[in-house]
Amino acid sequence: MRWEKHHFPAYTVLKIWLEPGEQVVAEAGAFLLARGEIDVDTSTGGITGGLKRALLGSESLFLNTYTAKSNAELWLVPSTPGDIESIELSEDEWYVQDASYLAHYGDIKVATKMLGIRGLFAEGELFWLKVSGTGTVWVNSFGSIEVVDVKPGETITVDNYHLVAMPSNTEYRIRRFGGKWKSFLFGGEGIVLEVKGPTRLLIQTRTLPPLAQLIAKFLPVKR
Repeated sequence: MRWEKHHFPAYTVLKIWLEPGEQVVAEAGAFLLARGEIDVDTSTGGITGGLKRALLGSESLFLNTYTAKSNAELWLVPSTPGDIESIELSEDEWYVQDASYLAHYGDIKVATKMLGIRGLFAEGELFWLKVSGTGTVWVNSFGSIEVVDVKPGETITVDNYHLVAMPSNTEYRIRRFGGKWKSFLFGGEGIVLEVKGPTRLLIQTRTLPPLAQLIAKFLPVKR
């Protein structure tokens, strides 16, 4: 298997070349184009895991497994304009925002993970995906992806919606923005994560909720 990304960072296309027998698993709806003979099998990735992804997050219930029957080429794209980044796993695990999972190659397990939640008005992507095993995981963003290295002993605060992925051994704390209900309810922010180094974060430069709120202003009001 080899891969390249094209048209990044705004409208990125993931192009994967497979040899006979090799497989790639991708989120339903990510398929763009295929060359060569490829079989497609649709599954839930495990009934329990699939239902959790569908009910607790924004991911689809279904995953598609693409198996090359000949030398083949597969193009995959995310649902939002933005970038694609790879995470190389070697018997370790990462947490991925549920809307940011695109595809994986290798011996990878995808499960649902609750990062932890406190407070009645908590919102955001607190139900994440846990990817573990050995192989390559591709994640996507809305906007560009920035890699942020947090130094040992350093603490940074990041908006929940902007965080794309982080190693599962990352030390973090979830809290309301500003620490006060006034900031939380009226400040335009919601849940943030305090992350302590050393670790590495993948951050997206845009998020969907502000865009949705902006578009809503221009929609006709029903009377």
